[in-house]
Amino acid sequence: MDKILADHRRQIGDFEVIDWVDEQELSQLREQIDVDVPVELHWTWEYGSEVEELRNLYEKGKQGQWNAAQDVDWSAPVSKDDWVLNPEASMLANICKLTGKDEATQKAAAFDELAFTVSQLLHGEQAALQLCGQLTNSCEKMDQKFYAASQVADEARHVEVFARFLSEKMGTIYPIGGTLKVLLDELLAAEGVQKKTLGMQTLFEGMAVGIMDLMRHECRNDLFSDILARVQGDESRHAAFGVLTMRRVVAEASPDEMAAMEDWAFGLLEALNANQQMDMLKIFGPKYDIDPEMVVRMTTALPNFAELNSMIFTHTVVPNLRNLGLLTERTESRWRELGMISDNNMELAKRMGQA
Repeated sequence: MDKILADHRRQIGDFEVIDWVDEQELSQLREQIDVDVPVELHWTWEYGSEVEELRNLYEKGKQGQWNAAQDVDWSAPVSKDDWVLNPEASMLANICKLTGKDEATQKAAAFDELAFTVSQLLHGEQAALQLCGQLTNSCEKMDQKFYAASQVADEARHVEVFARFLSEKMGTIYPIGGTLKVLLDELLAAEGVQKKTLGMQTLFEGMAVGIMDLMRHECRNDLFSDILARVQGDESRHAAFGVLTMRRVVAEASPDEMAAMEDWAFGLLEALNANQQMDMLKIFGPKYDIDPEMVVRMTTALPNFAELNSMIFTHTVVPNLRNLGLLTERTESRWRELGMISDNNMELAKRMGQA
């Protein structure tokens, strides 16, 4: 299977990373805002409920609606002078500490890192907004259309709340990373409900749940914690929609179709993993006198690299893929080789009831 962005890869130590060397190419990629996306449209004349689980999820979604303008306390402060997340949760802050920089610089680095991370979540939410709009057309059953339509409203709210948080409280919305842009464009252009649901709902929504859950557990700021809890509650339903839909897909799939879905899922997440925060490190490296290559070389060589690196994968995505039969012995060794699965995190997920 060909690797995604194969011509943008290079070795740093024993690890292969995706590195956008040409800034002009990256700028042109971001300027490609029109994506040619053929979408099938399916009418259905069955207006009653055919899939009880999905109708229940739709009802749960209606009850969980919230207003980003009114239900969030936007008067709560967010300051560069405070730790928004615990210091240990910031890669940049820890590197600054190791290199002898003062606490004010560490806080500034953590603030910048958080703004970049939330910016990438924001861009992902816009992609989800557009993809769910596609699903309202492509899905064949009314229960699926109802749920996809409700998720459109959820995603619009997430775009609203993250954009406002970044603009008003953090002061900056950073541009989308090159790797993420390519992967999201692939999901938006994927043909059929199966790939769109697997790619966005199961993989990227699952990753978002993991990232936001980790941030919420490290959060020291009431406003950001509230936003994360609200968005994460929505995202958990979205990931559930993906799993419920994919269960029906895999039940009818041939062995070759299962293998193709398994490889596609791994390829997308492997590319995400291969970035290793290079986009962020290149933006902030000069500001904090940090060498991005040195950071990647150091982190990927850590004895506990897999345990640290795999947390966002094993939180939701790995258990869901395994339960769907889309992570098998055929590919698991590749996940482990790249530090995307660790036994310790899998055991933790089992204790939490996720695996």
